[in-house]
Amino acid sequence: MSSAKFDIVVYGATGFTGQLVAEYLTQHYKSDHALKWAMAGRSLGKLKSVRDAIGAPGNTPLIVADASDAASLKAMAEQTMSVITTVGPYQHYGEELLAACVATGTDYFDLCGEPIWMRQMIDKYETAAKESGARIVFSCGYDSVPFELGAFFVQEEAKRVFGAAASRVKGRVRDMRGTLSGGTAASAKATFDAVAKDLSLVAILNDHFALTPGFTGPKQPKGNRAIFEEDLQSWAAPFMMALINTRNVHRSNMLMGFPYGREFVYDEMVLTGPGEKGEDNAKRVMAANAGKTGPDAPKPGEGPSKEERENGLFDLLYIAIAPDGRMVRAGVTGDRDPGYGSTSKMISECAICMLRDTTEVAAGFWTPGAAMQHKLIKRLQEHAGLTFKLES
Repeated sequence: MSSAKFDIVVYGATGFTGQLVAEYLTQHYKSDHALKWAMAGRSLGKLKSVRDAIGAPGNTPLIVADASDAASLKAMAEQTMSVITTVGPYQHYGEELLAACVATGTDYFDLCGEPIWMRQMIDKYETAAKESGARIVFSCGYDSVPFELGAFFVQEEAKRVFGAAASRVKGRVRDMRGTLSGGTAASAKATFDAVAKDLSLVAILNDHFALTPGFTGPKQPKGNRAIFEEDLQSWAAPFMMALINTRNVHRSNMLMGFPYGREFVYDEMVLTGPGEKGEDNAKRVMAANAGKTGPDAPKPGEGPSKEERENGLFDLLYIAIAPDGRMVRAGVTGDRDPGYGSTSKMISECAICMLRDTTEVAAGFWTPGAAMQHKLIKRLQEHAGLTFKLES
């Protein structure tokens, strides 16, 4: 694909998140004339409107392509080194584009948080991707970049302090301000609907190692009820995104050759504080989770205002625990609401990192962290408002 016309095509640029990705590239890389990128979507008229609304140059290339038109997707993929797609739920709209990228050897980046579909795509297309040269990178947004890299970052320090990686790591959400992405809610609903129609999918959905074909590790914490954590002196509630994040962290461990070991145990929860107040907060989190895929959930294409995105944030705690009880702690933060403001920056930087910093990464299906490791952390800190810091 060295003769490709574009470095990146943003597919779904007229959608809420896709527009934010295009706006980020417009604003953050406006002086980077070496980066050649285009906007793609179903409607040329809407693409022109978005181009003007985000202040992109009038000569920004526009490509008409439709998820229901395989020929248009292949024609798009043939023109570019990589595609960023924000068009989900991916189990409904993703396979034709993924197949086109595999066929043309084009790198692919998405925001997928749908473990059943991801496993199906790995099984179906990985051999072909390795043959064509395509690098397929799932989950390049809030699910699961900061979580996957948080585990990687704390394990690097654990190796230094303990002399070996920790077989037990906890990921804990200390703060998260911002609305749930409409796409995330729609993806969760689509997954649960698929399971209701085909109960054989339950086993995949419940399997912490669903994304590590051929490998099954030790029993993992279920994370499905509120608990009091003595080592943190805080109540902790279930975290709805653990369903995808934990699977991606285990896949990352496998793809890197098991640097965390084959007995690695990992879970994620939301810290809600000590005492009765913390317990009450944990119950409220559980009740709120139950309603996030219901009729009041945001719809795809909907999202928070610019002010709400800029006032959002996330703060994650990572704890690596040695067999003798010693701990290493690290924090990961983001300076925008996780579902939109930070996610649009993260997926953009994933694509640019692969394009410029990790060209040596082999073809196949990847997680962002396993493919790009320290180079992605560096890029996210320099460009995307994330921080990775060790804590005492």
